Amino acid sequence: MSVTQSSSHSAPSTVSPGLAVEMTALRRTYGTVNALDGLDLHLDPGEMVVLLGPSGCGKTTALRILAGLERQDAGTISVGGRDLTHVPANKRDMGMVFQAYSLFPHLTVLDNVAFGLKLRGRSRKDRRQRAGDMLDLVGLGEQKARYAHQLSGGQQQRVALARALAIEPAVLLLDEPLSALDAKVRVQLRDEIRRVQSDVGTTTLFVTHDQEEALAIADRVGVMNSGRLDQIAPPAELYSSPATRFVGEFVGLSNRIPAQVDGETAVVLDARLPVLPGSAAGAGLALVRPESVSVEPDEHGHATVVSVAFLGPVSRATLTLDDGTLVMAQLASAAAGGLVVGGRVRLRITPSPVLVVGA
Repeated sequence: MSVTQSSSHSAPSTVSPGLAVEMTALRRTYGTVNALDGLDLHLDPGEMVVLLGPSGCGKTTALRILAGLERQDAGTISVGGRDLTHVPANKRDMGMVFQAYSLFPHLTVLDNVAFGLKLRGRSRKDRRQRAGDMLDLVGLGEQKARYAHQLSGGQQQRVALARALAIEPAVLLLDEPLSALDAKVRVQLRDEIRRVQSDVGTTTLFVTHDQEEALAIADRVGVMNSGRLDQIAPPAELYSSPATRFVGEFVGLSNRIPAQVDGETAVVLDARLPVLPGSAAGAGLALVRPESVSVEPDEHGHATVVSVAFLGPVSRATLTLDDGTLVMAQLASAAAGGLVVGGRVRLRITPSPVLVVGA
């Protein structure tokens, strides 16, 4: 997925080609818990991959092992063809941004960003120039003389991002970097992170539990479940063609509507739909997105309106089939205006492929 973000900030002409990352057969256990259970993950040069999953699925463990902050029990890691499996964290050339900003309170914004360059022995002139370029890139060039306590949370996280990029890392790692921010700032900063990453070209692994965040910024999203990668695909493919029941139910909202599979098609609410690979045979439940359900008033219809929630330009209707199955439909608010709670309606399903799981 190609993503372009517009911005008034000018980027420095220090675009990195990025390096490929290979994580192979990674295993990590904590007592009886398999945090990673044979994880295989590849990142193309310059790609942003987002690992998505619930708490305890292993996504942060994978990132920390790539960083060298934790040791795997088995498996290998390479970056740009170089084996890093037994290389210590301070020799791996990784830039990291965490949920906590971890800025030095006694240093200015500029000196915070330049700190890693100072440790690497860069001259004062060079590190101030590089730090200034990175602050311009994240839109904070005019704040370089301020201190952390004089900045908002979103601004502090931009400084943390600039600091991570200043050292020109082989790989950029972001672990839930936006979870401490309010909703509006999160949206603004996630788009900014995508823009900056695209401008700089650094291969990036981003970890989050926020589905919207993952789908909005990733080249590919990997959904993790109990230490394994259930599916990794571009956001649109992941959403429209889930490979497993877990992915279909975890990513976005899905109705579970009775279905009868016959060969490569399934009958769902009188519609015959193509089924996705991995679907169950015979009787099952079709995972149908709310936006794939259309609703029209019909006194002879097979469903009843339970409620209608106004969400701005769209509304979400909750309906019940005659067999008691609850179904959600997402439709334009103008169309939802004709629905009456308790009224009878007919549902139609968009003829797109569905995953059918066992009942």
